[in-house]
Amino acid sequence: MSEPQAATGDLVELSVPASSAYLAVLRTTSAGLGARLGLTLDDIEDLRIAVDEACAMLLPIAEPGANLQCRFELQNDALEVHVSVAASRSELPGPDSFAWTVLSALAGDVRSSATGDGVVIMLRKERG
Repeated sequence: MSEPQAATGDLVELSVPASSAYLAVLRTTSAGLGARLGLTLDDIEDLRIAVDEACAMLLPIAEPGANLQCRFELQNDALEVHVSVAASRSELPGPDSFAWTVLSALAGDVRSSATGDGVVIMLRKERG
């Protein structure tokens, strides 16, 4: 009997302290949700590394005491991940940087934006 697929629009939100000590929680959640979506083992590992890399980009600009907010949205054919943090500055590596190139190769669609009080990195990993 096969495992039921996630319903379109299932949403999982986590908030962890903005510290590298908590990134394993987000990597594990990424892997579990990627498996739920039916991603291949290689795609699951790419997703785990991409989420870790996105968080690593945000940690240096996080305000003291801030939390990393991670929102996972399961869609029919993709997992969309939004990682955000309260930040006093919005300096992220540019789209031409090595870090951004690696992130794009791992996750596919990658975008970032600055909000009034922080920075968001969006990753979209498609199945197949």
